[in-house]
Amino acid sequence: QVQLVESGGGLVQPGGSLRLSCAASRRLFRIGVMGWYRQAPGKERELVAVISSGDSTNYADSVKGRFTISRDNAKNAVYLQMNSLKPEDTAVYYCHYGSPYDYWGQGTQVTVSS
Repeated sequence: QVQLVESGGGLVQPGGSLRLSCAASRRLFRIGVMGWYRQAPGKERELVAVISSGDSTNYADSVKGRFTISRDNAKNAVYLQMNSLKPEDTAVYYCHYGSPYDYWGQGTQVTVSS
């Protein structure tokens, strides 16, 4: 069974930055789309950013220009650099490894508050 291990969440003031990381517990091959999702209290899980195997990216409108997704295929890792954080970014963030897989991380809490 593969586990995705996330790290980098925490408490940050508005305007601050965090970098989330996600790595698989064992070697995976030819991971397709990798992504980050988030779920705020009382809300549905939503897409934050995805990156294809060819490094094409797509972002939610709410994070464009502030967040950057990247991947390291050699490490089976995906990252999310979050800058200019806002209170509305507060949520549990989940990484996801897609086709041919369908693996989810356990979630990491990001809280943006003064």
